[in-house]
Amino acid sequence: MAYQKLQVSDGVAVIPSNDVDIPDPSTIVILNKAIGSDVSVGDFSVANTLTGTGLADLGIQVGAIVYNTTAQKAYYVVSVDSATQLTLSGGATGGATDSFSIYNGSSNGNILYVGGAGNVVARLATYQGNKLGGSSNAKLTFKNLPNASFMPTQVVRVLLTNTTATDIIALF
Repeated sequence: MAYQKLQVSDGVAVIPSNDVDIPDPSTIVILNKAIGSDVSVGDFSVANTLTGTGLADLGIQVGAIVYNTTAQKAYYVVSVDSATQLTLSGGATGGATDSFSIYNGSSNGNILYVGGAGNVVARLATYQGNKLGGSSNAKLTFKNLPNASFMPTQVVRVLLTNTTATDIIALF
């Protein structure tokens, strides 16, 4: 029987990525505080590197998810190099003063709210009991979703390629 989420208690604005899963908001390490005066800002101008103050003693783990909210890009932490530097995945680049958030874990599936109409290409949460014995999280394209709609499916990643919908929020 499918698990249906009827009430949500948390959410994350999704940054579509072909390589990085949606983060679990309960694993937040650094919160993007762009609205307030205490902004989490880092230097993404050197390829595959995040440099910033305050990265020490936060428990950032290899495999953590970095959301560069200025450049709208997502990366994995490959290594924690020092108290002020992280190595990131996949040609990470950005600006010298980009806002960011870091999460130590990815979601195991969540529903999506789609603010702007379009297509969503998603990887679904794995269903271990399927009849073929393999993973069922192949990418699926949900076409022509209207503004302000919900996707009541368990999604772990929204792919950048061919996703045209905007303002996507993962609900937990």
